[in-house]
Amino acid sequence: MQQITDTLLMVRPASFNSNPETAVNNYFQQEIAGLSDQALNDKAVAEFDSFVASLRDKGIRVIVVDDVKSDNTPDAVFPNNWVSFHQDGQVVLYPMFAQSRRRERREEVIEAVEAAGFKIDSITDYTAAEDEGVFLEGTGSLLLDRVNSIAYCALSDRAHEELLIEFCEDFEFTPVIFTANQTVDGQRLPIYHTNVMMALAENFAVVCLASIDDSKQRKNLVSHIKESGKEIVDITEAQMHAFAGNMLQVRNEAGQKYMVMSKAAHDSLTQKQIAQIEAHCEILSSSLTVIETCGGGSARCMMAEVFLPRA
Repeated sequence: MQQITDTLLMVRPASFNSNPETAVNNYFQQEIAGLSDQALNDKAVAEFDSFVASLRDKGIRVIVVDDVKSDNTPDAVFPNNWVSFHQDGQVVLYPMFAQSRRRERREEVIEAVEAAGFKIDSITDYTAAEDEGVFLEGTGSLLLDRVNSIAYCALSDRAHEELLIEFCEDFEFTPVIFTANQTVDGQRLPIYHTNVMMALAENFAVVCLASIDDSKQRKNLVSHIKESGKEIVDITEAQMHAFAGNMLQVRNEAGQKYMVMSKAAHDSLTQKQIAQIEAHCEILSSSLTVIETCGGGSARCMMAEVFLPRA
């Protein structure tokens, strides 16, 4: 079982914007004043294309699918929330909190992955849970330690415990459940996605331990990470707000490993944290200011990992 992949699916935005539907519980989102919708999307596309080029320059395979403007999907640049691709040939579709995000699920996207030379054996579809108001937003909500069969999940409006348990039973993962909070107007409120406060690599985990207010949950998380043989790179809440938790380890076809993050995340790290990461792999960062500010997500959210077998 592999923890990291050499192939990513990414969706080039066509109607990128700050989505009011997702802003109700994504407290990382902010408006950028003075830009038309078209100008905002143009800037997001420029960031996206530069990011893809930097990945490909390192030999990382990227399958790019264009978003459809008429679908009006402002968050389509974050495909990892609605789909995941697994080593046993399974594709999983996930129930999304915001109605506008449900339109991101397109057969053409999955067909593009198949056309790139991958084999799909079956599709597991949890999207009917939307009718019950139950959500689990892909690898935004689920941090999968594939080697040790552990699913880490911070519960929120977008990650419901009953569906997490169902996923873990279906895919034989052990759930590690906790609540991660951030301070919003003086209140401690749940962080919308696990992958904003935590990232799992092969031999280390980047995690904002300060976001887990319950000491028992925090200790349980730490013990699972350490027992699985991973070093902990602890980040502060301020670093988390610079998207330092929103990273992904990938490899190129030659096997070289990279920790991929935004420039803001990279700039927020201390020399000690950089040294901890660089002991395991190279850092690859790209400027994603517009996407981070308006979308409330960063580099990791933009990359859906492809683990499917080759056709």
